[in-house]
Amino acid sequence: MVVVFVLIAAAVLAAFAALHYYAWRRLVRGTTAKGGWPRRFGTLVFVAGPVLVFAALAAERGGAPFLVQQVLAWPGFLWLAFALYLLLALLVGEVVRPLLRRFLDRGAPAAAVAPEGAPVRVPVPELRELEPVPGLAPAAPAPTRRLVLARTVGAAATLAAAGVVAGGAYGVLRGPTVKRVTVPLAKLPRAAHGFRIAVVSDVHLGPVLGRGFAEKVVETINSTQPDLIAVVGDLVDGSVEDLAPAVAPLARLSARHGTYFVTGNHEYFSGADPWVEHVRELGLRPLENARADIGAFDLAGVNDIAGENYGEGPDYARALGDRDTSRASVLMAHQPVMIHEAVKHGVDLQLSGHTHGGQLWPGNFVAGASNPTLAGLDRYGDTQLYVSRGAGAWGPPVRVGAPSDITVVQLASKQA
Repeated sequence: MVVVFVLIAAAVLAAFAALHYYAWRRLVRGTTAKGGWPRRFGTLVFVAGPVLVFAALAAERGGAPFLVQQVLAWPGFLWLAFALYLLLALLVGEVVRPLLRRFLDRGAPAAAVAPEGAPVRVPVPELRELEPVPGLAPAAPAPTRRLVLARTVGAAATLAAAGVVAGGAYGVLRGPTVKRVTVPLAKLPRAAHGFRIAVVSDVHLGPVLGRGFAEKVVETINSTQPDLIAVVGDLVDGSVEDLAPAVAPLARLSARHGTYFVTGNHEYFSGADPWVEHVRELGLRPLENARADIGAFDLAGVNDIAGENYGEGPDYARALGDRDTSRASVLMAHQPVMIHEAVKHGVDLQLSGHTHGGQLWPGNFVAGASNPTLAGLDRYGDTQLYVSRGAGAWGPPVRVGAPSDITVVQLASKQA
């Protein structure tokens, strides 16, 4: 297992280095003069960027001082997103480059052709040394068409990547939007028709998204005036000691039937037990393989799959085994892959997150291949699954093609 991990890590590092080398050749080596300061500066950027990425990841996973994590996270994670879209833009440039070259060649003056059979005379100009003009530097040689082409494609790729990342970062930092979904449940009594559950997942408070972001999330949730709030994991990336001030606004969450919480995989990376106790102090009710009677239906919650490595994995029998199956049931489970167990236990609706909707296109294809549902409402037998794209972002505070959301799931009774 260790050998396989080392081989995979080596392959990832080699690919990462190769992609950066390709981008450096196109953007730096292919557009600047050897030995000049632009080339030295560009080389420094392409070395520092990847170093900051791995430093940011190592600081977060290694539990470095929180200030160090914050200092490294912004440039490191933003570079990761920028490098992705820079690479994609350069690949598009490879397709456009031949077309631009043909266009430039078409605009070049045609060479004179002598009549057939006529002697070709090549005039030889008289060579003489020009006198230097005092106070003027020698004129720089005009750039070749090839250099103009390289600089044009490189500048366009850089601007495109920067624009995509800037727009994606703005989308995250302004806070999640509200999405509304109606889910009919056959067993839901008529009196509970229209019951509203605010589903929030993947807030990822940490070195990048802090207290200000948490306040936006709380304000957005409370503005929907939900009957119940379901926090379905990945609330934090860091320790209680470091992030207690950031999560403090969660104490203001307000719903008639309360706020409930289940762990995600990132809680186990951050220390799940301390976080479970801390959110309880903030007024959230953790459902650790447990169930609550909401009156009109049963609300159950199971620990995330990542808890299996800590002896705290999901226990569906404990959460669902002895319930009255004639009552409607809603299950909070962080990962969509847990739907198969939900189907076995006769759950009516599972609420999940985890996927981020892919977060960074084309990551949606990878996330979609590894999860039964990427985002939105789906059905598996008699069980429905709703997957939120999440309120925040992990790693780069950037979303492209997968806007963040807080979803108000409105339950509908078929008896109404």
